[in-house]
Amino acid sequence: MASVDSGLIIFPAIDLKGGQVVRLAEGDMDRATVYGDDPAAQAAAFLAAGASHLHVVDLDGAFAGESVNGAAVAGILQAFAGKVQLGGGIRSRESVEHWLDLGVERVVIGTAALENPELVREAAREHPGRIVVAVDARDGMVATRGWADVSDVSVVELARRFEDAGVAALLFTDVGRDGLLKGCNVEATVALARAVSIPVIASGGVTDVRDIELLRPHVADGIEGVITGRALYDGRLGLAEALEAAA
Repeated sequence: MASVDSGLIIFPAIDLKGGQVVRLAEGDMDRATVYGDDPAAQAAAFLAAGASHLHVVDLDGAFAGESVNGAAVAGILQAFAGKVQLGGGIRSRESVEHWLDLGVERVVIGTAALENPELVREAAREHPGRIVVAVDARDGMVATRGWADVSDVSVVELARRFEDAGVAALLFTDVGRDGLLKGCNVEATVALARAVSIPVIASGGVTDVRDIELLRPHVADGIEGVITGRALYDGRLGLAEALEAAA
C-alpha cells in the first residue's frame, strides 16, 4: 500500500509503430490509428503542456521481442526533460542496461516477467526503483507477446510472484478496454492494488477526466498513476485538466 498521498502521476502515452505515433484498439496491430509521424515533437508538446512523466511503448518491439523503434525512442529522450518509462520488447539484461544507460527512468517488462521471472528479479536488484512489471489482462488472465497470447496465470498470481523482488510498480492494463475509450477498469485495478504491496499504474480505456477522478481516491490503496493516450489525442481529455484532477 502507498503510504504517502502525493496525488496520481499522469503518464501521457506515446505508442510507436513504424516510427509513427499510433494507438491500437485492444492491442490489435491491424487496428492502429496514426496520430503523428514525429514522436519527439509529440513528447515536446506533452512536456510543454505540463507533463513530468511519459509512457512510451515500442509496439513493433513487443511483437519482435527486441527494440525496433530505437531511433524514435532516442529522439523522445532528447526532447522530453521529464521521466520516461519505456516498454515493448525488453526481454534481456542487455536491453534493460541499454535503455537505462541511455536515460530511460524506468523500463517495463511484460512477457519476460512471465517467461523469465529471474530477469526481473536480477534487474530489480541491480536497479532498485527502475523496473516496472506489466500485468496485462484478458478476463483476469495474463496476456503476453504483444497481448497475442493468453496464459493460464491470473493477474494477482503473477503480481504476487514479485512482491519481494523490489520492483518499482505494476502496470495493469485491461486489454479488452485499451484504445476503445470504454472507461478504465477501476474495480479490477484497485482490487490488484489492494492484493499486493507494490504500487499499481492503471492503463487501458481512459475516456475522460471522470476516470482520473474515480482513481484519485485510491492513491491510498496503492494506485500510483494512470496512463492515458487516445483520450488525449482525440481531445476528450485535456492534459492540464488531467493533471489538475490527479493532483
